[in-house]
Amino acid sequence: MQALIEVILPVFLVLGFGYFAVWKGLFSDAAVDGLVRFTQNFAIPCLLFRAISDLDLSANFNAPLLISFYAGAIISFIIGMTGARLFFDRNWGDAVAIGFCCLFSNTVLLGLPITERAYGSEALAGNYAIIAVHAPIGYLIGVTAMEIARAGGGSLRLTAPRVVNAMFHNALVIGIALGMMVNLSGVTLPGVLLDAVDLMVRAAIPAALFGLGGVLFRYKPEGDIKTILMVCAISLVVHPGIAFGIGSFLGLGTDAMRSAVVTAAMAPGVNTYIFANMYGAARRVAASSVLIATAASLLSVWLWLLVLP
Repeated sequence: MQALIEVILPVFLVLGFGYFAVWKGLFSDAAVDGLVRFTQNFAIPCLLFRAISDLDLSANFNAPLLISFYAGAIISFIIGMTGARLFFDRNWGDAVAIGFCCLFSNTVLLGLPITERAYGSEALAGNYAIIAVHAPIGYLIGVTAMEIARAGGGSLRLTAPRVVNAMFHNALVIGIALGMMVNLSGVTLPGVLLDAVDLMVRAAIPAALFGLGGVLFRYKPEGDIKTILMVCAISLVVHPGIAFGIGSFLGLGTDAMRSAVVTAAMAPGVNTYIFANMYGAARRVAASSVLIATAASLLSVWLWLLVLP
């Protein structure tokens, strides 16, 4: 219970403040939209740029860590997409969007602060290693599957340009790519520029959590409850369970295991709704899944923290 109070609850209180402010009319929908655009398009890309540019790639990009997390993510995507198609008779576009909800954990807005509060800032190296390829891998899988579904299984020659265009118009991918370029090139950036980026970074997570709370107020859970519960179960139980099992089999160290499982145990991120809205597919399922899984993760993350060393 101490972990629940000291580690998880402060994160959800900031999120709850945003929800309450919008609910009571203290923060307008337009302000929420502006805050979300600021965090998603500027502050969080700056955070990812700074983290990736300073990341010790040789020390943190270990294969067992990435295999544990991403094997779980890909399997979860397949289970969610297949389940939506076979058991809930959704069309392939909806099925891909639902699978994307199961694939794309909230690695930044929830995974980073919860891991930091549970294990300290020194435990975040594994999280950043996962995040470094999270948007590229997640969007590559989701966009490719969706474009194939929309094209009715069309040729790769026609699908590939649409996938590349969608990927490199994503601010998170751009921030990661720029950070990787600085890291690999060894370029030393001017101190005044880094100080400015650091100011943006300090605003990223609290502003994004507050904005997420405001966004969640719009996501009224209605209908499709069985599909939504499937997404929640896959996101909060199946994905971290697979990560924990594979990590144990591969002999992951304590810090890497914590990063893999805690990150995998996060609820679907707001990007899942953005993805669904972009394609006009399963928007209600995506929206309600973000809200319900985020609330349910208050308990499920606490249980995973008890399981982890």
